[in-house]
Amino acid sequence: MSNLKDIRSKIFRSLWYFLTRPKPWVEPSLQGRKVVVVGSAPHSSMPLGFDPSYMTISVNGSQIVAKKWGVEKPDITLMTFNQIEGTNTNAKEVRRVLDGERTGKLYLLLWQHSKKRLMAGLTRFNYRYDDLYIAGRNRRIALVHAITGKVNLEIERQAKFSNGVIGVMLALQSGAEAVVIAGINPASKGHIYNVENLDRGHSGPDLAALMEMRRKGLPVYTADPDVAEATGLPLWTGSN
Repeated sequence: MSNLKDIRSKIFRSLWYFLTRPKPWVEPSLQGRKVVVVGSAPHSSMPLGFDPSYMTISVNGSQIVAKKWGVEKPDITLMTFNQIEGTNTNAKEVRRVLDGERTGKLYLLLWQHSKKRLMAGLTRFNYRYDDLYIAGRNRRIALVHAITGKVNLEIERQAKFSNGVIGVMLALQSGAEAVVIAGINPASKGHIYNVENLDRGHSGPDLAALMEMRRKGLPVYTADPDVAEATGLPLWTGSN
């Protein structure tokens, strides 16, 4: 039954994507800027030379890492729909660490309910934002297509990219001067904001994507030495 459901989803998403021909997702404020994408791996390093001139993208609960660097409000936060109402451990922990925090532009990924319901959910854990957007699946697929040259319909979980790597792609597509990742490690387990040591999905696709970005010579770097060793990405030196 699940295979039949996957086949139907693939047919529907393929038709919808190729009929609508959506433009790739971009964020104009990132153009020409140095961008740090902060993930929630248990270990991360502040990029050398990091200062307020960098744009900061946080993912789910990772802004608690940037807060230690002096970033009270990330410029952009990417948040998965499940963090708003989900009942699993990870969603509960994300809401806990974000209680009372704020961001600039908040992008909710794949939210399928009303904006009113979304705003009510954010209010319940006192998360504030300057601007709120819902990032639909088609523009995300178009973004991945633009960067990788492949259409990833996001059917199988093991084929999906993490939102951290989606943040990297967003910065690249938006014309960032350089993209530095911190706390995005395809080989790691667990999250910085809890001690549950939960498995992190997307390891295979993330690693392949980062290695391909390196092969293409895209301006993607890492602040974490172990990630540089694992992926071949150059270690950020402050200017590169």
